[in-house]
Amino acid sequence: MEQFLLAAALVVVAGAGIAAAVLLVRQRQETAGLRAQNAVLARGLDLREKELRHLADVRLPELMESLHNPGVRVTGPLHDLDREAPAFGQALRTVTELFAGSAARVRERADLSAKSTLRAMMRAVQSLANEQQLAISDMQERHDDPDVLEGLLRVDHMNAQLGRRAQATAVLCGSWPGQQRSASSMSDVVRGATSRIRDYLRVNIQEPVNTAVTSRAVEPIVLTLAELLDNAARHSRPDTTVEVNFQSTHNGVAIMIDDAGVAMDAEELQRAADLLSGDASVDIHRLGDPPRVGFAVAGVLAARYGFRVSVDTRSPYGGVRAVVFVPSALLTDVPDERAPERSAASRPAGEGPAPAAAAGVPATPGGLPKRTRVAVAERPAGAAATAEDQEPPAAPDAGAQPPARPARETAAGLGAWQRGTRSGRAAAPSDADGPGIESKDLRP
Repeated sequence: MEQFLLAAALVVVAGAGIAAAVLLVRQRQETAGLRAQNAVLARGLDLREKELRHLADVRLPELMESLHNPGVRVTGPLHDLDREAPAFGQALRTVTELFAGSAARVRERADLSAKSTLRAMMRAVQSLANEQQLAISDMQERHDDPDVLEGLLRVDHMNAQLGRRAQATAVLCGSWPGQQRSASSMSDVVRGATSRIRDYLRVNIQEPVNTAVTSRAVEPIVLTLAELLDNAARHSRPDTTVEVNFQSTHNGVAIMIDDAGVAMDAEELQRAADLLSGDASVDIHRLGDPPRVGFAVAGVLAARYGFRVSVDTRSPYGGVRAVVFVPSALLTDVPDERAPERSAASRPAGEGPAPAAAAGVPATPGGLPKRTRVAVAERPAGAAATAEDQEPPAAPDAGAQPPARPARETAAGLGAWQRGTRSGRAAAPSDADGPGIESKDLRP
């Protein structure tokens, strides 16, 4: 009996030991599982903490900078979130997309607001420049003193440059380039562009082609050429020239501008190509300080009116060759010049003298030409002078210099030069927001 009880006790003890061992193994397994799970949770928490810190310190600032500078590379996540934390990775992508979208909308609103403000300011500047141009032109008509005319021409030239800069800024802000003028020959178009830059004396225009630019494209091409010529002159030595050549093709005319300045590197060429393509909207906040608007304006006008501009060729002088290709759709025949007035000798008998207005000189109430100082200055050299025009000859001075050109002839020459420059200059807009109407006045 005792042995039976002892055996039973041993069985119970063994069972209890086995049960305890099983419980101990199970507990150890559960502990190991909990430790592994805790390690995973700890790693996930650490991963999320690092990714959030990386997002705030690196990724979002880079993303903000990339909106202003597309060349900035935005860093990605530190870990493979699609494998380690898919839901968290998707949440981060949503945050970055919302941030980028909000920043883009803010930037777009700021850009529109800045362009609207600049457009209004440039409209006021253009209006003042137009009024100033009228005042200058009126003074040029009333004065024939060479010194006064010389000063007025300098002011006129500076006013043309001011108007061009205001016009270019307005174009970048969405305005039209100005009033349309009648179809103009290619030479008038290039001369009009030359008259709007500071170093116009350095521009050498070769023999142009016998063709003209249509009315709607004259002002855009003039403004484009002016910006390219100014850019070529500013980026080359002041003792060099800027050459302008023309090349006719089967589908248009190429206007080539060659300078002897410094060539552009690959990065500058790519940026220029992007601006000249006109594909993307121009961000006025990224034009530099001071702003460089030449290529941007050329790209906007080229895309809007259908011509092409490129600067991807090196000039024969080591600088840059800018090419403006005007397609046949924007070309027309050279307009006929106004027929000259018939002289008095060729007029039929009984027709009478030509009215003074037709000859462009003041008239008396009876219709006869009125004698003025300008009329005297423009009188042919061989015509006989009246008694009141003649002056007693002065005694010759052996040590004196040869007599200078008479002041009236100098004034007449300056006036003729001014009228020629004015005829090649396109009309500036009185309303910069619309395409305008045909302008009879060729003043800028």
